[in-house]
Amino acid sequence: MAENRSRNRDRDDPVVVYKTIFRKVLDNRPSGTRQRLAEAIGKNRSFISQISNPAYPTPIPIEHVDRILELCHFSTSEKDAFLDAYRRAHPRRFKKVEDNLDHRKLQITVPNLGDPELNKTFDKMVDDVVKRMARMMTDTLKK
Repeated sequence: MAENRSRNRDRDDPVVVYKTIFRKVLDNRPSGTRQRLAEAIGKNRSFISQISNPAYPTPIPIEHVDRILELCHFSTSEKDAFLDAYRRAHPRRFKKVEDNLDHRKLQITVPNLGDPELNKTFDKMVDDVVKRMARMMTDTLKK
């Protein structure tokens, strides 16, 4: 009975939820992904194991979330579920980051590929490229 309560509590805990999603994504990526991710965020590989383990309460630092999503290639549904659970687990932290984002709007004209799914995939690819370009520019300016 106590074991069932513990299992239900874990399923309802948003930290456990987002870490479980992260762990599943990592487990389905090629070998070396954890090491590349650790290097990209400037941490040890053991840190990646810790932040991806639902048994550990250590939260994923908000400053690493974008890089994790980018390098681990979350599917759209995985990304949405992960971010939803992360927001529920850390509402103030996530809100603070959203409030401090410095964005400007740029409109571009792109082709209509004639299929809503293809258009969505194309839009995501453009968004990913823009984020990577911005990160490269920011990293270059910091040096």
